[in-house]
Amino acid sequence: MLKGKTALVTGSTSGIGLGIAKALAAQGANIVLNGFGDVDGPMAEVTALGAKVSYHGADMSKPLEIEAMIQHARTTFGSLDILVNNAGIQHVARIENFPVERWDAIIAINMSSAFHATRLVLPFMLEKNWGRIINVASVHGLVASAEKSAYVAAKHGVIGLTKVTALENATTGVTCNAICPGWVLTPLVQKQVDAKAAALKISNSDATKLLLGEKEPSLQFTTPEELGALAVFFCSPAGNNVRGVAWNMDGGWTAQ
Repeated sequence: MLKGKTALVTGSTSGIGLGIAKALAAQGANIVLNGFGDVDGPMAEVTALGAKVSYHGADMSKPLEIEAMIQHARTTFGSLDILVNNAGIQHVARIENFPVERWDAIIAINMSSAFHATRLVLPFMLEKNWGRIINVASVHGLVASAEKSAYVAAKHGVIGLTKVTALENATTGVTCNAICPGWVLTPLVQKQVDAKAAALKISNSDATKLLLGEKEPSLQFTTPEELGALAVFFCSPAGNNVRGVAWNMDGGWTAQ
């Protein structure tokens, strides 16, 4: 379905971003990965799906590096048709104790990077009258949790940016939508489950239920593969008139 199109997925060397990159690759898209840590492994996983893949290590807190990454994608594959703004970091603390430098970093990476990437790709998408901008927000873009002020503020901002982007381009072939996951089973979250099981001397299954029980009525994780499938839907003909939505995949979290 996406053969000949190029997708840039930020924060895609693991977790949600890698899951979305692999789903788009399976539909034939060329993929530009971005992120820290292991690069060879994720590139091999995407290549195994038959996709052409490249990597750019832009620091998503730096607008000039984001611009260089956009140019890299266009130079490498000749176009940039799908942008997935997924890069994000987290820090947990009460507001009065929240380190100012952590606030600034979270706002820069979780929210401002989406603005910079969006403003840079829109002219190319509008020129071709086709494009998909997918912002990975969070259930915390819809509701709040204590001690996550910067993350919640940034994700609410991402949803606002999504709506404005969609409205400004509503009569074109360029759409913008947000995905709002609840708990997602990534390697980092699995470590939290393992740590809780060890600390409380309970099974992994019971630790999972404790972790999910506070917020997610389904008592099951959303998977990166499920989020990838939603991203593919947004890119499909069925998604042509889906514009400005904040689509939660949260096991009933926000239904309460």
